[in-house]
Amino acid sequence: MSLDTTLLDDSTIETNIKEFSFPLSFEFKIGTFSNDFIVREDTGGTVAYVRQKMFKFKEAIQVFSNEQRAKVVYTIDADRIIDFNASYSFKNEEEELLGKVGRKGMRSLWKASYEIFDNESSILFHIKEENPWAKIFDSLLGEVPVLSFFTGYLFNPKYIVSKTKNTPPVLRLSKEPSFFGRKFKLEKLSDISHQESEQIILSLMMMTLLERRRG
Repeated sequence: MSLDTTLLDDSTIETNIKEFSFPLSFEFKIGTFSNDFIVREDTGGTVAYVRQKMFKFKEAIQVFSNEQRAKVVYTIDADRIIDFNASYSFKNEEEELLGKVGRKGMRSLWKASYEIFDNESSILFHIKEENPWAKIFDSLLGEVPVLSFFTGYLFNPKYIVSKTKNTPPVLRLSKEPSFFGRKFKLEKLSDISHQESEQIILSLMMMTLLERRRG
């Protein structure tokens, strides 16, 4: 059951990532050294605040329950110094392993491709980029003076999550038209369980940080 965040103020809510309603938005904070973003419901209620720890040899992500950052509800950590074969484990506040996400090696140079695993390393879902040309043009024009200000409105990559290559997608993450490419929208396309939602959204949080760095 979804939490009705319209009746409460963020300062008094301690939400959990499983208590929300789709669609969700990922909105990056501009003008800060940290690579932070806020996850919101369509109603405006905060689902999570995501912070990437800076100056780390290995990726380290903290997921807070709200913008006040009083309580860490999840952590995401890399198993090695960043490379194409790194995997990223996510745990809850009790330090229980919920699963992990891994990039599919050199294949991701051309087209973003990730796999989501459960806590026993069995593959649950696949993430793939729908149109790799959108990211390529976005990156190329981003290096051109003046034009770089408009790439956020011209080329917007989309990523779909599915159980296998032959099944319909369950979620779609889309970069929204905006300056600096700071907004993403997550839509549900078919029914999934609360546990699956948790594993997928944590994976997409990590993937968004990695892919946004690529362009």
